[in-house]
Amino acid sequence: MLDVAAENGPLLDRLIERASEVIRSGQYILGPEVDAFEREIAEHLGVAHAVGVSSGTDALLVALMALGIGPGDEVITTPFSFFATAGCIARVGATPVFVDIRPDTFNIDAEQVSAAVTARTCALLPVHLFGQPCDMQALSQIASKHGIAIIEDAAQAIGATSPTGPVGTLGSFGCFSFFPSKNLGAFGDAGIVTAQDAAAADAVRVLRAHGGQPKYHHAVIGGNFRIDALQAALLRVKLPELRGWTALRRENAKRYDTAFASAGLDEDSLSPPLRRFEGHVYNQYVIRTSRRDALQAHLEASGIGTAIYYPVPLHRQRCFEHLGYREGSLPVSERASRESLALPVFPGLGKTRQDRVIHTIIQFLRGTR
Repeated sequence: MLDVAAENGPLLDRLIERASEVIRSGQYILGPEVDAFEREIAEHLGVAHAVGVSSGTDALLVALMALGIGPGDEVITTPFSFFATAGCIARVGATPVFVDIRPDTFNIDAEQVSAAVTARTCALLPVHLFGQPCDMQALSQIASKHGIAIIEDAAQAIGATSPTGPVGTLGSFGCFSFFPSKNLGAFGDAGIVTAQDAAAADAVRVLRAHGGQPKYHHAVIGGNFRIDALQAALLRVKLPELRGWTALRRENAKRYDTAFASAGLDEDSLSPPLRRFEGHVYNQYVIRTSRRDALQAHLEASGIGTAIYYPVPLHRQRCFEHLGYREGSLPVSERASRESLALPVFPGLGKTRQDRVIHTIIQFLRGTR
């Protein structure tokens, strides 16, 4: 499904050298490596400010905290995402309000978002799922109309662009993850929060260090959300490679698209991901098929890795039972959880291996081996 070691291999000497420099420096928490990485990633993304944090999850959490969201507030989000999206809303004491996704993109349906806004809604938390940008133009119009904030969950979408601009630059905050499986992966947990507004970025900087400003003086309660200097240094080595890796992911996705379009299979058997915008960065390439579980088992038996994102939508998780959602409440998300399957799309996949993935899938779905 993903070969992280192969991706890092060509950079190994530089990575070891940078790690040694950090170890010898004695500066392991924040410091010059973090400052430099924040400047470089902000420039890469086209955003005014970037604040390094300890994970993509903590990026979401600290963004919610910086907006003062808490008990009594509602945050509208998608049920088809990694748990952290809704878990962080609940952790600050607010209520996640789940809105169904579009069947073509897996992203939150802006029309349903508009209908879900109430007097208690304080923010929208859309997810640029699998690397595909949400309809930020429509969501921004809704947020502006009601005077509410947008926190972009861009954990899977670094470098993705929408018609209105790069993701993570279009709301009050953008939240990115550098989990090792991401397009820009660290060597452990790490993340950033982006913002165009200097005061908003400063609020995150204070909150990531327990709310102390100056040190040992606390007007607010924060947490320990700091990025390690070692992770920042290693990410600085990898960052210049990101555009090239993204281009390779897009080439792999295009090869899948072309092969599946010419396979002559109906949509129930195989539906490749559809793009509404051209800025998709393919952290995952996710197909839909009514034979998902059987296909995955066949691929595994053939030595081909796949993954299911996500087998249980968030509104059906046990910890959110009290919110009152039932089976059938959000049918598009529920169907996606039964039918979606992620295929290998990482930069080093190569044509030979990808052709074997394509052939194995098509032959199985045609009923031949």
